[in-house]
Amino acid sequence: MSEETVRFAFVCVQNAGRSQLSAAFAERERERRGLAESVEIVTGGTHPADHVHEEVVETMRELGIDLSDRTPREVSTAELETCDVVATMGCSTLELDADVDVRDWALTDPDGKDAEAVREIRDDIEERVVALFDEYVDEMGQKTPESA
Repeated sequence: MSEETVRFAFVCVQNAGRSQLSAAFAERERERRGLAESVEIVTGGTHPADHVHEEVVETMRELGIDLSDRTPREVSTAELETCDVVATMGCSTLELDADVDVRDWALTDPDGKDAEAVREIRDDIEERVVALFDEYVDEMGQKTPESA
């Protein structure tokens, strides 16, 4: 494994829906690729909710991923500035140090949506997370030359 760690952050306002979905898929992808030693995952919100949205917990349960024990947390600018990539969920005007790759995924908030709408958001997030891993890490867990 590489000595260098890739650090991904997934951020939204409440850290109760989209960013939780993103972090869960990133954790799964990290495990699938055997990258536990070289990929760190951060998730948080600017104004965290009390709990993860129930519709998000339910749609992830369909895939065998349990989010019921997760608690939204606040994330600081300082913490985000230690990341290689920060993905915001469509609700941020986040400005960080120039060395951080900030991406706005412009996703619909799943809060209060029906199951089918939440599944569509969930599936979109899963594709984006897999693509992020494809872009930033190779099969040995190192940063790609383009992103170093």
